[in-house]
Amino acid sequence: LIINTFSMLVAQRTREIGLMRAVGASRRQVNRSVLVEALLLGVVGSVLGVGAGVGLAVGLMKLMGGIGMKLSTDDLTVAWTTPVTGCVLGVLVTVLAAWLPARRAGRISPMAALRDAGAPADARAGTVRAVTGAVLTAAGAVSLYLAAGADKASAGSGWLGIGVVLTLIGFVVVGPVLAGGLVRVLGALLLRVFGPVGRLAERNALRNPRRTGATGAALMIGLALVACLAVVGSSMVASATDQLDKSVGADFIVQSDTGAVITPQAVEAVKAAPGLSRVTELKVLDVDLTTPDGVTTKNETISAADATYAQDLRTETVAGSLADAYRPGSMSVPEGFADKHGVRVGSTVTVDFRDGGTARLTVRAVTSEDVVLDQGAMYASIDTVARYVPAEKMPLDVLLLAAAQDGQEASAYQALKSALHDYPQYTVRDQTDYKKALKDQIGQLLNMIYGLLALAIVVAVLGVVNTLALSVVERTREIGLLRAIGMSRRQLRRMIRLESVVIAVFGALLGLGLGMGWGVTAQKLLALQGLTVLDVPWPTIGAVFVGSAVVGLVAALAPAFRAGRMNVLNAIATE
Repeated sequence: LIINTFSMLVAQRTREIGLMRAVGASRRQVNRSVLVEALLLGVVGSVLGVGAGVGLAVGLMKLMGGIGMKLSTDDLTVAWTTPVTGCVLGVLVTVLAAWLPARRAGRISPMAALRDAGAPADARAGTVRAVTGAVLTAAGAVSLYLAAGADKASAGSGWLGIGVVLTLIGFVVVGPVLAGGLVRVLGALLLRVFGPVGRLAERNALRNPRRTGATGAALMIGLALVACLAVVGSSMVASATDQLDKSVGADFIVQSDTGAVITPQAVEAVKAAPGLSRVTELKVLDVDLTTPDGVTTKNETISAADATYAQDLRTETVAGSLADAYRPGSMSVPEGFADKHGVRVGSTVTVDFRDGGTARLTVRAVTSEDVVLDQGAMYASIDTVARYVPAEKMPLDVLLLAAAQDGQEASAYQALKSALHDYPQYTVRDQTDYKKALKDQIGQLLNMIYGLLALAIVVAVLGVVNTLALSVVERTREIGLLRAIGMSRRQLRRMIRLESVVIAVFGALLGLGLGMGWGVTAQKLLALQGLTVLDVPWPTIGAVFVGSAVVGLVAALAPAFRAGRMNVLNAIATE
């Protein structure tokens, strides 16, 4: 945005700057004047930005407190490094962003003072931009392709990061080249219905593709991140739901939403509830493991459960049977652990229980890690663990799974809720409830991220407002001539609004397309972690696209109002 703004200012003041060269100003002096201007703007903008940031932090904390998060503004701390760092970075970024426009200003010939218009666009620079942008985008696309085809998430994530950075930079660089073609298509679809006013808006957007591309790029970045997260979040929910449908055999899940363990009294209350065919307990124990390769792995955990857990959570195995892992003296290990330590079905693993003795357990199953629920868990039966851990040191349950008797699901559900009436810290959910809770958890996380991204979109809107405002100033004489030959104030304002809408939609098309590409690639990596379902939230994508047009319309209100208030004679007389 800063580069775009200073580029427009340099273009508007070409004649002024040319006069400076004509009266003896050197390139260095012209360059320095632009950089000093940027320095002053950077200082003022950074100070205002730091102040606004503190105010925004207070507002966000109050908002989060209002939705249940325990945050108080009394705990707000602003270290001296925060404003100092913010101001220093703000000034540096502003000066660096103004460097290219400053160099461009320094190269303006004194002969520019004799021309009414600015210097013609540099065709060679446009060609270099197009080639550079295409190369960066192509390299980024190859990186995303390699990420999507990676066998391991660790390797793929590196390619994904490279691909995101390269495609983003590539789209920003090549944006002005794409602007010409896309704006013409959008003009044919959206603007032609408004007659001559629509055609004028299209030509204004096409007049300076670099400006259109740079303005749309700010909106593109924010919407790309929104689209990417929307695809990833929706795919996570869809994958988890699919896993629940395939894997969970229990009808009800009892747990604490705060992570608290379940007391023995609550367990007995659950077991006493009528209409249940079984209740499965699950405990988690800290252990150190020594594998046949002689390696001791510390700080591992074993999930100790009743044998019916194999029915309640049908975890897939790549070797052996999970039911056998609940036999006396047996256990299961996940596929990754088995591959790393050369463990197979029949191998013996030494298990050192932190709160008990040491056991030598036989591996009876190797579980797949292509799952969402209990990924990477090691299983053993509670009876097996009880032989090595004293009863007084046996941990309490972290989860209860229950199955209803045939045809009694509804009554058993109510019975469970009644049984835990005196234990409000525990929640009873059926599969539908659990899916909704999972969706809500992911949704809350995404909403927080969307809220932060909304700030980026606000910045993009301000960029559109800034660009249009400068564009109106730049075209003051032209606007006066249009009004003189019969264009009404209403038509003039509509023209500027339509120009803003087409620029915003242009940025939205690039951003949504780019973000969906990132999201699909990220989902391919998540599939290696069990999130195998790709779900593109088309309603969300469509709403964001329509919203971008509204953003463009809102951003144009102030510049359009200012243009409509111009005095015709004064505007025509403007040089």
